[in-house]
Amino acid sequence: MPITLPETLPAFDVLSKEGVMVMSPARASHQDIRPLRIGLLNLMPKKIQTENQFARLIGATPLQIDFQLIRMSEHQARNTAAEHMEAFYRPFQEVKEEKFDGLIITGAPIEHLPFEEVTYWDELCEVMDWTQTNVHSTFGVCWGGMAMINHFHGVKKYLLDHKLFGCYRHTNLAPQSGYLRGFSDDFVMPVSRWTEMRRDEIEAAGLRLLLNSDEVGPALVEDPGHRAIYVFNHFEYDSGTLNEEYQRDLANNQVAGASIQIPVNYFPGDDPSRRPLNRWRSHAHLLYGNWINEIYQSTPFEMDRIGQTAR
Repeated sequence: MPITLPETLPAFDVLSKEGVMVMSPARASHQDIRPLRIGLLNLMPKKIQTENQFARLIGATPLQIDFQLIRMSEHQARNTAAEHMEAFYRPFQEVKEEKFDGLIITGAPIEHLPFEEVTYWDELCEVMDWTQTNVHSTFGVCWGGMAMINHFHGVKKYLLDHKLFGCYRHTNLAPQSGYLRGFSDDFVMPVSRWTEMRRDEIEAAGLRLLLNSDEVGPALVEDPGHRAIYVFNHFEYDSGTLNEEYQRDLANNQVAGASIQIPVNYFPGDDPSRRPLNRWRSHAHLLYGNWINEIYQSTPFEMDRIGQTAR
């Protein structure tokens, strides 16, 4: 949340330059407040786990959030009860006449497929175009972020010869960014993917790289022209999510015979019998809280103006 200070106070300029959200008394007195409407387009197979992870992060601010769960219209979930989907999710075709302050597009376990071979790709392209008129700010996560960059900028994703899997150190390249208020200069983030997008191609597309890892590449990208940010890794993961993936991969290995690696820098002493420690939770709350705050500061009070005004 912002701090209100007189514009003539020296701290006003100092804090503003440091990326602290500072507001003048005149601006504060004219602010209108309403609940923020945030949608989650959930493409992950474990719907309930993913709902919990994102709701926990976006619900941790003092602001009131109207959280809406959205699914692709024709794609049927196979890992979540139909009763749950019917009770809590609305198909995109049902909500596309509505406006949202924010939308999260999650990852999906379909990295090996070319984008255009994904069964719901055409409708997802419709969703991404729709965000430009009906959503104030969009947050693409992992495959969802790569899909958005590919759709809007033509940047390719590349299949890797091994899975990037574990907790990797990342560097803060833009400490003055509103999205990175409170971030350390470097920190750990969970990674679980078979694909990458390359820094030179991202920057050649005119996008701003905010977080990067020397080991696993770009992590957080800002796309002001499309009122969007994209994260390729998984701040939202629970403490045990990588372990669940590791155990799943081990179980699948008994059938497929593939070599399974221990998640990098995850288990204490690389010992899977020891409980992993969560070393990213605080930065997860910072990033999603900052995103919500950026929306709050800039979204129109009249929701019918969303998509019609510059950020």
